[in-house]
Amino acid sequence: MIELIEGLPDGVVGFEAVGKVTVSDYDEFVAPLIERAGASHDKIRLLHVLGDRLTGHTASAVFEDAKLGLSNVRSIERIAVVTDIGRFRALVKAGGWTLPGELKLFENAERAEAEAWVSEGLQPTLPTKDGEAPT
Repeated sequence: MIELIEGLPDGVVGFEAVGKVTVSDYDEFVAPLIERAGASHDKIRLLHVLGDRLTGHTASAVFEDAKLGLSNVRSIERIAVVTDIGRFRALVKAGGWTLPGELKLFENAERAEAEAWVSEGLQPTLPTKDGEAPT
């Protein structure tokens, strides 16, 4: 499944792969997130974490993941990918040139740096009176 990463600035879409990820996770969760962000921003940024909580990723999900950047080519300004998984690091290095905007690969231990880099120059999302981020 895919989990939303909370607390990122407006204009940054962050998501983490958790457990086993399938193509439906991208179709039903990630694609709508990116579409909504793109509808309200000319340029968006992505933080994609494939960390220790990921246990599996179907081949079709890997393909869908790669298509995300290509299908949103005009709206993506920056992509930060956080992973220690060798096959994903190799895919990003090999195919990163096909993705839009700036792309930077980070190790799991560098997640804070990835969040800072992808958020660079953007205003932080301010919590509302009840402590939750505005929608």
